[in-house]
Amino acid sequence: TMGNWLVNHWFSAAVLAAWLGINIFLFTYYFLFFDRDERYFYTRAILGSALAWARASAKCLNFNSMLILLPVCRNLLSFLRGTCSCCRRTLRKQLDHNLTFHKLVAYALALLTAVHTIAHLFNLERYNQSQQAADSSLPAVLSKMHLQGSEWLNPIHSNQTTVEYVAFTTIPGLTGVIITLALILMVTSSTEFIRRNYFELFWYTHHLFLVYFAGLVIHGIAGLVRGQTEQSMAEVHPYDCAEYLTQREQNCTHSCCKDPEFGSIPAESWKWVLAPIILYVFERLLRVWRAKQKVVVKKVVMHPARVLELQMQKKGFCMEVGQYIFVNCPAISALEWHPFTLTSAPEEDFFSIHIRAAGDWTERLINTFQLETPRVEVDGPFGTASEDVFQYEVAMLVGAGIGVTPFASILKSIWYKFQQGDQTLKTKKIYFYWLCRDTGAFAWFNDLLASLEQKMAESGKADFLTYRLFLTGWDTSIANNVALHFDTATDTVTGLRHKTIFGRPMWNTEFAAVAAAHPRSVVGVFLCGPEALAKSLQKSCHQHSSLDPRKVKFYFNKENF
Repeated sequence: TMGNWLVNHWFSAAVLAAWLGINIFLFTYYFLFFDRDERYFYTRAILGSALAWARASAKCLNFNSMLILLPVCRNLLSFLRGTCSCCRRTLRKQLDHNLTFHKLVAYALALLTAVHTIAHLFNLERYNQSQQAADSSLPAVLSKMHLQGSEWLNPIHSNQTTVEYVAFTTIPGLTGVIITLALILMVTSSTEFIRRNYFELFWYTHHLFLVYFAGLVIHGIAGLVRGQTEQSMAEVHPYDCAEYLTQREQNCTHSCCKDPEFGSIPAESWKWVLAPIILYVFERLLRVWRAKQKVVVKKVVMHPARVLELQMQKKGFCMEVGQYIFVNCPAISALEWHPFTLTSAPEEDFFSIHIRAAGDWTERLINTFQLETPRVEVDGPFGTASEDVFQYEVAMLVGAGIGVTPFASILKSIWYKFQQGDQTLKTKKIYFYWLCRDTGAFAWFNDLLASLEQKMAESGKADFLTYRLFLTGWDTSIANNVALHFDTATDTVTGLRHKTIFGRPMWNTEFAAVAAAHPRSVVGVFLCGPEALAKSLQKSCHQHSSLDPRKVKFYFNKENF
């Protein structure tokens, strides 16, 4: 429900409301300012309301350009997480929505760029029309002022000038075109599909942000849009003198005879973006320094279906469950860093990741490790720990597809805590649901479950973990194999004691069974998987929670990895 969302995400909601509020305020304030201010009376005579549209969107563009780099300062976010470790975990968790905010600001930049560009196209067209007008209208008179040797107001001084000429020969025109192209390329190459399948394309294109910021800082330097100077306003105020401009007498003697003088609006984008750029430079230097710290690859395991497991050690590395690292292999690419979820438990003396062949970089990495052990660099760990799992006496963990990865760390850690009699562990029972199309790429996870199953059976705790594998994509050969071996002790697909179920889970049945087995417990439901599944689990939590406070309650948590 909306109420629940606001309780869990009040910080995100507050940030969103503040961001929207500031954008609306900036746009409205500067729109009204340029639409009404006396200094721009003559500018508006030529341009009309397009001036206000261009300037108001420019202010919002500066504000959002200031924000766009902050959510991608990973080390800054880690520092903030550390400093507010005493804050409630829901607050720290909100910092994991950094990329969502980054995307939101990027979409706002794209929309504002469109508004700003269209407004300036109208402005150029009106400047052109006023320059070419042969009558004695106010825009025509203002456009010819440069001929009398006084300050110009219209940047177009020739009847042969076209909009295209201004766009490609002036500093604002050319930088505007370059910035817009850079932004279009960055936005289009960061779609989910391209990030998942052509990460390199996304990675390199995103570095056009350097071009974007350089262009933004230079963009307003030429000062093509001008207003009347303060001194000139005092001498010849437009409200008193505008009418005399169009009907100038030869030997004029009154106070409005003097021509108005104009000055540029000073460039100010650099004031907005200077601090975030300095912060981001520090962030990058810190990443370089951290990356240079030695990483020892202790063990390389090649699992079926081309899945590579790397077990590593690094001095001072301290992880929590559910965190991720960025990995770079200079032998393949000095610039590319790829994120991977940690699959080891904090209790182990190494940290590990599992890399699936899913693109050029991962393919080359797996091939390289099959021949030799190259040097790897690691930055991290990042992300908020998924410690909530340990706070419930009964936990239902749901991993879908690649979303099963973080549960490797969580399940191992729970087992270690359980064995060591850790007082922070309240968990008495785990239900684990694994949904995947085919188990091929996850044979390693299968092995992990098998070893946990064995250890639990040996220590007489076989009923601590109940898991169910749902195979959502299967063919007739699997079906026939299953029919042949239906009465065997272990499963034909996974070799585990718990049978594989074909098709999708009936969540109502699953929740009803857990509620019946634990009538007085508080059950934490954790998902790492798609949004559609999140909605159905949230609905089931709501339906199966008892209104009686002494009876079973289901609490839903979606992890963002």
